[in-house]
Amino acid sequence: MSQFDTLNYSKSDGLVTITLNRPNAANSINLKMAEELCEAAILCDSDPEVRAVLLTSNGKMFSAGGDLPSFIEAGAGAGALLKAVTTALHSANSRFARMRAPLVVAVNGTAAGAGLSLALSGDMVFAAESAKFTLAYTGVALSPDGGASHLLPRLIGMRRTQEMLYTNRVVSAAEALEWGMLTRVVADADLLEEASKLAKQLAQGPTRSFGQSKALLLESFENGFEKQLELESRSISALIDAVDGQEGIRAFAEKRKPVFQGK
Repeated sequence: MSQFDTLNYSKSDGLVTITLNRPNAANSINLKMAEELCEAAILCDSDPEVRAVLLTSNGKMFSAGGDLPSFIEAGAGAGALLKAVTTALHSANSRFARMRAPLVVAVNGTAAGAGLSLALSGDMVFAAESAKFTLAYTGVALSPDGGASHLLPRLIGMRRTQEMLYTNRVVSAAEALEWGMLTRVVADADLLEEASKLAKQLAQGPTRSFGQSKALLLESFENGFEKQLELESRSISALIDAVDGQEGIRAFAEKRKPVFQGK
């Protein structure tokens, strides 16, 4: 188990669980947490034994976003501090989005500002029925960070993003699911169990296949059709020669359940 001050980090059977652990500060993201999220993301991205990641939180809030008291305390240095925080946070979110292992996020309470951005970096996002989502930035005369301005329009459309951004509307879990922000909404008491169940299932899956598929989806927004077809061809032909690719097609032919190694 790796040691962090603002996070809990554990690994078992290919599954890493990262828990935001500043409950007395609403799991707001200060410089230390941003740096530790970056370090945790690097560990997940670099460790070949990591085959899925579950991101959750302790306390009543998933994350209130940026740690405003630390920015107030910084005074004239707030801009420099915020640049350091966003640099670390953006590196973390980018690695989470592009690592081979799928990321499952379990959102309890409220995900606001950068906390919402962090939740959106997940490949699968579960939310408790009581969870709420808000951008909150313009309420304190700031602008989005953490990738929210990139991810939200692609998930829910420009008009709904504009409404959330300019009015700081609080969106319920049911609305967020209907809009396409979430994968699944579950009863509050079942949140961690249901998210863990999926994360454990993914940790036994074909990790390279997940990673290649994730990369193709991310690149599809930037590529023309012909380039995307070429990337698909290269990806699937490489995967069929891999250990899991061979296991997958043989298991199908033999009518048995495949046993993937993440290779």
